[in-house]
Amino acid sequence: VQLVESGGGLVQPGESLRLSCAASGTFSSIKAMGWYRRAPGKERELVAAIAGSSTTNYADSVKGRFTISRDNAKNAVYLQMNSLKPEDTAVYYCNAKIRQYSDYAYYDHWGQGTQVTVAS
Repeated sequence: VQLVESGGGLVQPGESLRLSCAASGTFSSIKAMGWYRRAPGKERELVAAIAGSSTTNYADSVKGRFTISRDNAKNAVYLQMNSLKPEDTAVYYCNAKIRQYSDYAYYDHWGQGTQVTVAS
């Protein structure tokens, strides 16, 4: 299983970015997908997660600015980030809880990370 992310970059404060992540490979199902981030000198934190097609969870710091969505047919998850702030600067990681055909349980899989830098 591979998670491939795209969409990071350098933007100015107040601007927007959209991150994308797609899961590929052979697996039975995906229970939930989400985005985490790690800023320099900080621990990795949950940014947003989505279970099914519509049950979402957001970090307080991004509520009202970020929107997570999912395309189950494409095994993809997206993060629309608006009104970006310098404190949003971090490496963003895609996460998916995936069950293989040979397993009963779901396990975490991670993307390689994509850099988001917000600076003027």
